[in-house]
Amino acid sequence: MEAKAAPPTSKTQFETHPDRYRHWTLVVEGDMARLTMEVEPFAGQDDKIQLKSNSYDLSVDIELADAVQRLRFTHPEVKAVVVTSGHDRIFCAGANIYMLASSTHPFKVNFCKYTNETRLAIEEASAQSGQRYLAACNGATAGGGYELALACDQIVLVDDGSSTVALPEVPLLAVLPGTGGLTRVVDKRKVRRDLADAFSTLAEGVKGKRAVEWGLVDAVVPRSKFADGIAERARALAASAQELDRGPGIELPPLEPKMSDHAVEYRYVTLDVDLKSRTAHLIVRGPEAIPKNATEAHQRGAEAWGIRAARELDDALLRLRFEHEQVGMVLLQTEGDRERAYAAGELMSGPEWIFRETRFLWGRVLRRLDVTARSFFAVVDDKSCFAGPLFELLVAADRSYVLDAEGVAVRPGSLSGGALPGWNGLSRLQTRFLADPKRADAIVRAGKEGPIDAGRMGELGLATVLADEIDFEEELRVAVEERVSLSPDALTGMEASYRFAGPETLATKIFGRLSAWQNWIFIRPNATGETGALTLYGEPERPKFDWRRT
Repeated sequence: MEAKAAPPTSKTQFETHPDRYRHWTLVVEGDMARLTMEVEPFAGQDDKIQLKSNSYDLSVDIELADAVQRLRFTHPEVKAVVVTSGHDRIFCAGANIYMLASSTHPFKVNFCKYTNETRLAIEEASAQSGQRYLAACNGATAGGGYELALACDQIVLVDDGSSTVALPEVPLLAVLPGTGGLTRVVDKRKVRRDLADAFSTLAEGVKGKRAVEWGLVDAVVPRSKFADGIAERARALAASAQELDRGPGIELPPLEPKMSDHAVEYRYVTLDVDLKSRTAHLIVRGPEAIPKNATEAHQRGAEAWGIRAARELDDALLRLRFEHEQVGMVLLQTEGDRERAYAAGELMSGPEWIFRETRFLWGRVLRRLDVTARSFFAVVDDKSCFAGPLFELLVAADRSYVLDAEGVAVRPGSLSGGALPGWNGLSRLQTRFLADPKRADAIVRAGKEGPIDAGRMGELGLATVLADEIDFEEELRVAVEERVSLSPDALTGMEASYRFAGPETLATKIFGRLSAWQNWIFIRPNATGETGALTLYGEPERPKFDWRRT
């Protein structure tokens, strides 16, 4: 049974600030931070749905994502982050079931995708920015709440005789844990397969010493000693954080794009949508100027092109996902001075913390593009500026259409050698040339020598189609029209399969495997049909299943 109505996504703001949080509190004291979740029940996206028991919707996760990013940019001095609840007996009940049951299928999938990206950002902050995370589960921890805890470096559960950790989605809702729980239990925590199987079918969950014995949590602590135990573990986590250059931090100001009926206009990014043709133009402009060094970059802060353009592109991609479900084809375009964009990328390769965090921000945004269910064609013409970090848009695209004319060129830089990896851990050039890894290195070397012109792009394998001025626009037009005429479901599956070439990682399992299964399960009658488990949750009727295994 399809949804009644999606949460009001047209009003969704993916930017926020700790001063405006309604569900989280962020407190920073020296090298320690505390993120406390206390969801305001009627302050979600749909104020008619009550977010009971610290259950969350997209608005709650938007605040969490903001906090994780702000800790990296504004508070780089933080070495340990405690994630806990403002309630005495509940840590988090996971995604709100009534919100999910009343949402459209595309919203369900995009919501799960966004929460997955947020938890992967937590893990990256730990691995790359020296900010270790501790889940202080001071009460029942279920579903997405346990998945949030799984993203942390350590999990401590209160031992009070009743608090459990649980992944109850399979027995209660006939769906899968949507935020990587199944994958992290066995791949990250390395829980035995048979125990993981039993755990994921126990709706009531596992508590106390058994949770420790099974490897589901790192420790249990009596409630009387919980606060002191968490403080001690947080100090130990901070002491174990790697030594890195750490700031001083910078503020992240609001982007404040200009909105119209069909376009979102930022300083460096434009998203222009044509609903009739179901296409969009996503244009990223290169820098007007670049800092001379890290000191000047720090003075410019988040207004510097490297940070600002990445944040704008991120916001545009999220708007594309949640607000433009009918758009299937996105033309990736760049504009600006190619040499300045190249120089910006070389500067971003520096060791200072502000460049490190700028690189990781670009990496997260590009990976957001990788798992966005749209077809992306890169358009390389005489206005293009595919250089430095913008070169990655070319190799992230499903295809590239290149105008064979004088002055048309691209220039990869040092960042394309592996500093901005995809979900598979490889650079996009390495993923592109799996059969010939040396070619990826050769392209990076060629970029260091100078621009790579259109003809050379064809020789190096950087152009899907190389067309002269007479044929270029027609070739592109026909390709776009053909693409949007195909089944969007088949295209989503095809693109995801090709974008995750190469080695499998925890992230590729989540996005290439879990997301695909969840996408299918969310439209099966056993979950969302009239008598499905998700549809009937909270009702006296029992679900009626189609017992055929497929």
